[in-house]
Amino acid sequence: MNVELRHLRALAAIGDEGTITGAARALHISQPALSRTLDQLEARLGTRLVERTTRRLELTEPGRRLWERAHRVLRELDDALAEVMTGPRPLRIGFPWGALGRHTVPLLRSWRTEHPGTPLGVRRCDDPEAELRRGEIDAAFLRTRPAPGAGLQALALYQESRVAAVPDGDPLAERGTVRLADLAPRPVAICATATTTSAELWPEEARPDTFEVANVDEWLTAIATGDSVGVTAESTLHSYPHPGVRYLPLADADPITVCLVWPHTPTHPATRALCDHAARLLRGAQ
Repeated sequence: MNVELRHLRALAAIGDEGTITGAARALHISQPALSRTLDQLEARLGTRLVERTTRRLELTEPGRRLWERAHRVLRELDDALAEVMTGPRPLRIGFPWGALGRHTVPLLRSWRTEHPGTPLGVRRCDDPEAELRRGEIDAAFLRTRPAPGAGLQALALYQESRVAAVPDGDPLAERGTVRLADLAPRPVAICATATTTSAELWPEEARPDTFEVANVDEWLTAIATGDSVGVTAESTLHSYPHPGVRYLPLADADPITVCLVWPHTPTHPATRALCDHAARLLRGAQ
């Protein structure tokens, strides 16, 4: 089997752009040349990678798996070449929401002190698991465990409480704590990137009406304007304070397990050191 880097770059671009036209433009080649490269890759692998009709283009299941792996292979090659020219790259960490709350800065500062030669690059991701599989980040702090067979492993770090988010000035805001039943009569805003919150937190017979928003800014705005309430991890009150939102302890919701997640085959040589560092600082934290 003779698969070349140009084949992987072609599939990566097609999956990213969603059209042959867009992928050819991104690669600065002609559409016929790109189509021939894709045909050649499929012939060499003996499987269909892209379903093509006159109206749409869609990766097959094998195509999607190879698309993710192709990104990772190409990213590792680009990193290796860049390292030769500029030195080791940062260890890239992703998170979908709130990072580690009040633990974020102490962990980053202590890492910088103990590992001055390996900077950390931290960024928020809508889908950290996908970015891990594609090699776009090296590790992620998540509040859900990766699905079996995803090629990822997880280290549980600590348990985090849930809190309620209510509009400032709402009668609930005057309470010391609230319960899920107190929130159920109100619409509940759920952020698309906050996978730990759903209507299933409530008993089946007492579930609230819910609606989804795209990001944390929309979530905070929906609550601050009085349109809804919310439930979130305790880290949110540290990472996203808002003058129109009050965060209150939630008395009857199970805590969330915060994990460090990384690929089975690490994409950065300092990944194990990060695991040890995070475990030492965060195991048993509240």
